[in-house]
Amino acid sequence: MTVLLMTPPMTQLNTPYPATAYLTGFLRSRGYEAVQRDPAIELFLEMMTAPALEVIRQHVETNYEHFEDDELPDVIFTFLAEFDRYQQAVEPAIRFLQSKDPGLALRINSRRFLPEGPAFDAIAQMEAVSGDVLTTAFGNLGVQDKAKYLATLFINDLSAVITQGVDPYFEVSRYGEQLAAANPSFDSLYDTLMGEPSFSSEILEQLIEQYLEETNPSVVALTVPFPGNMLGALRIAQTCKAINPDLPVVLGGGFVNTELRALKDPRVFEFVDFICLDDGERPLMTLLEYLDGQREIDELVRTYFLAEREDGEVYVHFNENTALHDIPQSDVGAPIYDGLPLDEYLSLCEMLNPMHRIWSDGRWNKLTVAHGCYWRKCSFCDVSLDYIDRYDAASADALVDRIEQLIEETGQSGFHFVDEALPPKLLFALAQRLIERNVVISWWGNIRFEKTFTPERCQLLADSGCIAVSGGLEVASDRLLKLMKKGVSVEQVARVTKAFSDAGILVHAYLMYGFPTQTEQETVDSLEMVRQMMQQGCFQSAYWHRFAATVHSPIGMYPEQYGIRLVERPTPLFAENDVEFIDPTGTDHEMLGEGLRKALYNFMHGIGFEQPMSFWFNQPVPPPQIKPAFIADAITSLITRSG
Repeated sequence: MTVLLMTPPMTQLNTPYPATAYLTGFLRSRGYEAVQRDPAIELFLEMMTAPALEVIRQHVETNYEHFEDDELPDVIFTFLAEFDRYQQAVEPAIRFLQSKDPGLALRINSRRFLPEGPAFDAIAQMEAVSGDVLTTAFGNLGVQDKAKYLATLFINDLSAVITQGVDPYFEVSRYGEQLAAANPSFDSLYDTLMGEPSFSSEILEQLIEQYLEETNPSVVALTVPFPGNMLGALRIAQTCKAINPDLPVVLGGGFVNTELRALKDPRVFEFVDFICLDDGERPLMTLLEYLDGQREIDELVRTYFLAEREDGEVYVHFNENTALHDIPQSDVGAPIYDGLPLDEYLSLCEMLNPMHRIWSDGRWNKLTVAHGCYWRKCSFCDVSLDYIDRYDAASADALVDRIEQLIEETGQSGFHFVDEALPPKLLFALAQRLIERNVVISWWGNIRFEKTFTPERCQLLADSGCIAVSGGLEVASDRLLKLMKKGVSVEQVARVTKAFSDAGILVHAYLMYGFPTQTEQETVDSLEMVRQMMQQGCFQSAYWHRFAATVHSPIGMYPEQYGIRLVERPTPLFAENDVEFIDPTGTDHEMLGEGLRKALYNFMHGIGFEQPMSFWFNQPVPPPQIKPAFIADAITSLITRSG
């Protein structure tokens, strides 16, 4: 039995999404013939060629034939006016971003080779505030990084051309996301799938035909990590069924696990045969055993499929089967990457910030240190779901063995540990074993800002190869941190992040606004905390997320405990996750959010720290009630206690 595993468009362009690699490694360890492909990166590369741009231009000209030049979107006008330059530059720029043509950097840096559309306006805007930002960021010798940044802006412009002029569902990191995200109805997705295929979906169909011919699979398995992958997954399934109606197609992945737990619409099964929830190893292996005649259908584990009642009515059936346990973390094995085009991924530089760029720059081997979250108490988190709730860790030695295996296979020593929150005790043991076994890697991952991360232990992590960490500061308010059961204080976060930064480790903070009962004053105070921490060098990068209540979190399940009331919503037949709520506080989070993002963008570029809080908002806001030296005092306390 041959299983073909695929990641639908679109995900990261710099490195493969790890789900298929993990399942390929696991299935092969159990005797299955597993192969994998990444149509996400291959679709993007097919669209970024000189011949493809000619087709894109034809589509754009047709779609905008009745528009005057001054009515065209800026990115469309520039594309048509500078088309010859775009067509000449696109393939060299892609080769450069794939690290196949580093000599092109100087020509890109001349600012005369790449046509510059609206994405390049960011440079002018920053230069209006702080002078020559490119020289400040890259100096005279950062030739490759400067060219990577400029080439990334060029790719962003081309992607915007496709979205605005050819295919509204195309985006570099999302693909038709609005059709799937928390949508209780399958109607919009179904109508799109039944309609005329878009330019990008036609290319996707050609790729799938090629994969099926190459691999001749017995089963196709698709991972859907995000809402933006759902349209692509169903397009792939639709193509598979058109070629071979009897070919079983299986869906799984993060979006499925989170948002399709109340699935009732049978139309989904016009495209796929089975939908598996939670970790894929046990449900998928059990399903393969069923398809191979080794099990009965009522033995399937956490799997949706169509069933028929006695009266002949077809309905969506969910088989849970708790008798079969999940595969322990110690037994899942190491990911295997063969079948994925590792030399085809693009390293991008999306922002002039050393930490923020790390998500899109570099080829990272993805590895999980422990399944689930060791804390699993945060009230905003989906702690009721398996991927958070079931904590299970491998040993430090087993992890180092997997690391060595991946280095041998991929030739890459960069690792992104993709845990919900890396457990400190295991992390320290892993760092010690890496040092003792003389395994040289660079690694980063997500942590909680625990007080156990002392300066000495942060230095241990740095010595083992840690280059960056990310973690949740969230609301930067002690009252709200306590309400969300985060288990940290603002002072503690300041001390821990400073300890990491002093050890030479980059730090990114996840931030949140609009939490239940959060007032305008608390939001302004949170921004002041962030300003002080970034100015003091506690962390270099951050991102504000608008809070959303989800049905699987304590807030979504027990809203009355958090002072809010959920808005009545339609019965879900398809996706269900985010739930609207009424907060009696009445804070204007939309207005505040725009100011928060504007301020943070400037802070990440090292500017704007001296501006008063009111500068960032379109209307008066209360001044912060935080001492100007609050964070400096917390850091001084850290230095005093650590000697």
